[in-house]
Amino acid sequence: MLPRHPRRQDIRRGVAHIRRGGVIAYPTEGVWGLGCDPRRRRALNRILAMKGRPRHKGVLLVAGRAAETRRYWSAQGTDQALLARFWPGTTLVLPATPQVPFWIRGRHAGIAVRISSHPAIVALSRVFGGAMVSTSANPAGKQPARDLRTLYRYFGRSLWVLPTRLGGQHHPSRIVDARSGRVLRE
Repeated sequence: MLPRHPRRQDIRRGVAHIRRGGVIAYPTEGVWGLGCDPRRRRALNRILAMKGRPRHKGVLLVAGRAAETRRYWSAQGTDQALLARFWPGTTLVLPATPQVPFWIRGRHAGIAVRISSHPAIVALSRVFGGAMVSTSANPAGKQPARDLRTLYRYFGRSLWVLPTRLGGQHHPSRIVDARSGRVLRE
């Protein structure tokens, strides 16, 4: 059985892998996620290829604290009370700053950001020093991996995995437009 909280040495190994341009699998609140450094286009392209995901869809960013994501979104037109109400846990679509590359946002003007309270994500983003790419660990059209056997069946054993339990939710996070408050995915 996987531990509830990540071990420090595993967090350091995962962050080292991300910094070298690698892709890792890590637990989220409800499913396994794939992540990388959002500034590493090659790493993101590897994730998109692994998933068979079109580039135009974009990906979301995840961190343990809003400050770790702040460089990617603009507060203009964003209701601060809405942020406080939905974070942590909900993915919010926020106005993207001009620095957000197209390989992250896809064809969208906004950027999807989730602040998580999952101990693995909090520790990874703190040690990494910022937000990471986050997308569910599944090929397009398949259910997200909820256990290691499915994760390995989808992507093989060469993928670096942070050995920690999922958070216990039974679905990916919901997505809300931060400007309108409209739910985009439940």
